[in-house]
Amino acid sequence: MSQPILVTGSAGFIGHALTKALLSREEAVVGIDNLNDYYDPALKQARLDDIDSVKKGTFAFHQVDLADHAALNNILAAYEFRQIVHLGAQAGVRYSIENPRAYVHSNLSGHVNILEAAREQKVAHMVYASSSSVYGLADRLPLAESNRVDHPISLYAATKKADELMSETYAHLYGVPMTGLRFFTVYGPWGRPDMAYWKFTKAILNGEPIEVYNNGDMRRDFTYIDDIVGGIIAALDNPPKQDGQEKPGGSTNAHAIYNIGNNRPEELGDMIAVIEKSCGIEAQKNYLPMQAGDVYETYADITAITRDLGYRPTTSIETGLPAFVEWYRQYHGV
Repeated sequence: MSQPILVTGSAGFIGHALTKALLSREEAVVGIDNLNDYYDPALKQARLDDIDSVKKGTFAFHQVDLADHAALNNILAAYEFRQIVHLGAQAGVRYSIENPRAYVHSNLSGHVNILEAAREQKVAHMVYASSSSVYGLADRLPLAESNRVDHPISLYAATKKADELMSETYAHLYGVPMTGLRFFTVYGPWGRPDMAYWKFTKAILNGEPIEVYNNGDMRRDFTYIDDIVGGIIAALDNPPKQDGQEKPGGSTNAHAIYNIGNNRPEELGDMIAVIEKSCGIEAQKNYLPMQAGDVYETYADITAITRDLGYRPTTSIETGLPAFVEWYRQYHGV
């Protein structure tokens, strides 16, 4: 068995799916997560139980807070990691308005602690989660890695931009190859309960009204979880080189930043219609104004990741959302 890969946030939505994919190709994976109660910890535990169903590779899990450097170092010191995929973070745009310190704790202190682990262990590559939120109220679409991202409209977005900047310094000072991935609205089975598609499905099946922001006039580049995982693994297998050449995102160090999306923005109303059809129930709609911190449209330019890593998303919402609804019904027994 080769040296293990560290996956932070392994009980999270993307971390769970990535860990299963890595195990399926017989990797050794060490997962860490703090299993916090931002949403139901029982779902996170269920994801860990599901990971155990994969009978290939090896998986060791440790519950720890990324921002607790002493506890984290105590765990990581037992391993020699080949690569790191850093997905652990405090998620959610709207929650960052209510609880900003949680984002400083997890997304800033936690990110530095993982950067330090990458430096100390001299890992071959660290892939980390950024977000399409960094683009803010950009008026040039599709959103490209070359766009200026100096005006975030939520603290969550600001922490993700800060993570990109800190990663650049570690690539420059210590030569640790870094790849940041700006995720665009990831969805699918085992997803997050704070996401709109989950909330809509739950409300529709319970016969409750759904809250539709900006009167339904919003567009999102919905990206299915399997496409996301394929992109992460492609990134992991292709670390950027310390060759002085400019990478996506503008760095001349061994640090690349890629959009990872579906390259196909969907109307919010179309998304709701697919969920209604999958549930077999028409939604009761409560139309509301735009919420603070939200953006009108996300639309990923994926030219760079397709060119460099061969990333080609294939799953439409007409396929992905019914798969989520089917999983949701099974998970909740409805």
